[in-house]
Amino acid sequence: MSLPRTAATFAPPVMEARRWLEGVSFPADRPLINVSQAAPVDPPPDPLRQAMADVALSRDDAHLYGPVLGLPSLRAVLAEETARIYGGTVTDDQVAITSGCNQAFAAAIATLCAEGDEVILPTPWYFNHKMWLDMSGVHSVALRTDDALLPDPDAAEALITPRTRTIALVSPNNAAGVEYPAALITAFFHLAQRRGIAMILDETYRDFHASDGAPHDLFADADWSNTLIHLYSFSKAYRLTGHRVGAMITGQQRLAEVEKLLDTVAICPGQIGQHAALWGLQNLRQWLAGERAEILARRAAIAKGFAPLERGGWQLLGLGAYFAYMQHPFKMRSDDLARHLVREQSILCLPGTMFCPDDDPDGAGQLRIPFANLDQAGISVLFDRLAAPDASP
Repeated sequence: MSLPRTAATFAPPVMEARRWLEGVSFPADRPLINVSQAAPVDPPPDPLRQAMADVALSRDDAHLYGPVLGLPSLRAVLAEETARIYGGTVTDDQVAITSGCNQAFAAAIATLCAEGDEVILPTPWYFNHKMWLDMSGVHSVALRTDDALLPDPDAAEALITPRTRTIALVSPNNAAGVEYPAALITAFFHLAQRRGIAMILDETYRDFHASDGAPHDLFADADWSNTLIHLYSFSKAYRLTGHRVGAMITGQQRLAEVEKLLDTVAICPGQIGQHAALWGLQNLRQWLAGERAEILARRAAIAKGFAPLERGGWQLLGLGAYFAYMQHPFKMRSDDLARHLVREQSILCLPGTMFCPDDDPDGAGQLRIPFANLDQAGISVLFDRLAAPDASP
């Protein structure tokens, strides 16, 4: 008897980690620090919430089915914003709005892959990408990264087979926070062009990149739409995680195939969330710059405050966007260590084993520590707990 598609993959890591909290009591002087999920915990800014309320009250069409590929006005403004940031030409008919960036990835894979095809994923990988490939009958080909957690295009090319359909990159990276240099992204793009495969580039955390200016210039290539499938999310930029608004930018022919999947799965993205994303693009550029500055300040606080952990044998492998990715000094596997930290230090985080293949030894020595919901004082408390003698298993 064959198994259902969902049985082909593992339990959702964030939900699995939350189950570790069951039956655990946290002392009043050591409340839980939850860094298991990389998402803002505050609601959208008040002006945006007011704009959403106005849409809900005044626009009857906001409560009806909308276009499958998203609101035309949002598609147009996102095309303009993308061209402004990256240069080149992007048109509204190359943009689709999706119910979150995860759905954009799922739609991209549906247009690329058949049963038994292959997708190259650098490790540590984003676990939801791996899960969707598992449930799609697509083989995930792990591309191990170097000591700086950067993937090598030559190593990737060696993994390409006749069944390879795409290379999927995430930059800034989830799980490691590493920002891929523009030259590296371009090298992967040219590799994909030369080998006749697609390149998926997920830039969910683009708005929190440490460098000013465009992260790359791929949209300046006249033929970008034949190779590039660009993914984006409004969730992190405008604190809209619960409204599920993402985007895909690619060629018109591919979007015609994407429309088939989106119509079948969700019919259309949520209307109020789309109006919120549009209002954010039009009105919140300065506010978003402040959000970026705060994230960069927290990033600096992690780098500055890491010395006591380093003296204890910890290593900071990656740092950027919402993420710090660490090598721990203990003999205990990271999945066991993560459970230990819940009980002994009231810290909930995800182990590196959730971001690597089962046979990859690196994951057993690593932890992912997102800091979107920790201010600088909270980062200091977190580090104090990790450095405490009783944190050691």
